[in-house]
Order: sequence, then structure tokens, then C-alpha cells
Amino acid sequence: MSFKETDELYYLVEKSIDDAFEEKFLFDLYVYVKLCEFKRFEIRDFIESSTAANLSSIVFDLELYIKGGDEISKQAYGHLSIPKARRVKDYLYKILTDSWKYEQERRPGRKPGTKNKRKRTTVTHK
Repeated sequence: MSFKETDELYYLVEKSIDDAFEEKFLFDLYVYVKLCEFKRFEIRDFIESSTAANLSSIVFDLELYIKGGDEISKQAYGHLSIPKARRVKDYLYKILTDSWKYEQERRPGRKPGTKNKRKRTTVTHK
């Protein structure tokens, strides 16, 4: 994977955060990293990055706001209605879960159920 594509991933995630507050939910991280064939260490770097930490922080703050939260979250996200805040939170959380899911799939070794699948046999006792 080239440095350019990794930079583009960070750019697309940052842009998707901005677009989410305008209710534009266009970016699907899982499809993007699958098509670009990202390596596991690249996704791990993303998960540990400040971009992912920022994303996690926004999701946490939106969750607080939706539940009635504190005064700070009400001031920060008061311009959003609760249903809109819920949609934004779900979209941003999906970006995080997609990265975790892809990182788990890229573990080395044979995937369960891919080869040498044994046929189930029924044992009859006499």
C-alpha cells in the first residue's frame, strides 16, 4: 500500500466526519479498505491514530448528548436534533467498527471454514 493511499484514508475519514454533520453519509470504510487491499498493520495504525481517537471522542460526546448529557455536550451539539444526532453517531461508529472488523479479518492464518471442511456424520448407537 502506498503512502498516498494511507493519507487518502485519513483525509476521507476526516471529510466524512464533516459531511456527517450535514447528513451526507457517503463513505463506507470497509468497502474502501477492501478495494484498496490495505494491510493489517496499516489498519492497526489507523485504529491507533489521532483521527480514530477523535472519531471515538465525537461518538462518545454524541452519545452523551442523546442521553441528555451534561451542559458541555448540549452546548456543543445543541444545534442538532436528537434523531439527527443519533444518525450521525451511528454513521461515525460504523466507521470505527468497520476498521475493527477489517483488522480482525486480516489476521494471519487460515480463515475458519475455508478449506478441509469436514462433513458432519451422524453416529448411531446400538
